[in-house]
Amino acid sequence: MKRLVPGLIMTALWVVLLLFGSASLFWLVIVIIAIYGLLEFFRMTTVPPAPGLLALKIAISIPPVAAAIIARPEALLGALFLSLFFLVLLVLGSYARIASGLHLLGTGCLGVLYISFSLAHLVLIRSLPQGAGWLLVLTAITAGGDTGAYYIGSTLGRHKLCPRISPKKTVEGAIGGISAGMLCAVATGWYFLRGTSPYLIGLVALLLSLVSIAGDLTESIIKRSMGVKDSGRLLYGHGGVLDRID
Repeated sequence: MKRLVPGLIMTALWVVLLLFGSASLFWLVIVIIAIYGLLEFFRMTTVPPAPGLLALKIAISIPPVAAAIIARPEALLGALFLSLFFLVLLVLGSYARIASGLHLLGTGCLGVLYISFSLAHLVLIRSLPQGAGWLLVLTAITAGGDTGAYYIGSTLGRHKLCPRISPKKTVEGAIGGISAGMLCAVATGWYFLRGTSPYLIGLVALLLSLVSIAGDLTESIIKRSMGVKDSGRLLYGHGGVLDRID
């Protein structure tokens, strides 16, 4: 229950934002999510902790999602180049004072691509015709898939999916999550994307359900490598921001 109720509240707020929020408000919310996600990520991966370096890495990583307000892919790519370029300058400038330049460069690049660059695409999708509808389908895939995987896996799960990365995930849970995600996506698409083939939505849901599992396992690798259980404690019952957007 402590997982279900907060999850329903977060989903409801997200749906209200998509249906009634302006494009600029949506962009602002995504920027805030990106900043907090980057904070959690760099807090985990910056060893030893260095507040000044942490803030600088966040500032360097944020341009791609900030540039998404222009809603042009070329602006996003230009901002990505700037982030990576300034990251290289940061490594060059601090190389003598850090334990591993490769670690700083690697975690910095992953933060830019995995969080800022990826989240920026939500803003780009939102700007498209029927963009809000497609993001609602995406929400249905992830929320339905996560819920289905959790309850099917906890009740029927017998075979481990990736025991060395995430011991609690099971093959049965993954199948349940994919099935639930597809059903929720088709139902959501039927209501919000009239005229779009349900077979197309089902295919998209299948592919994105697999991607969502990979994203979840990617964050599990990061957390296991850094010896932490959750990326943060902001979301009651759900860990941190990264634990929701992975």
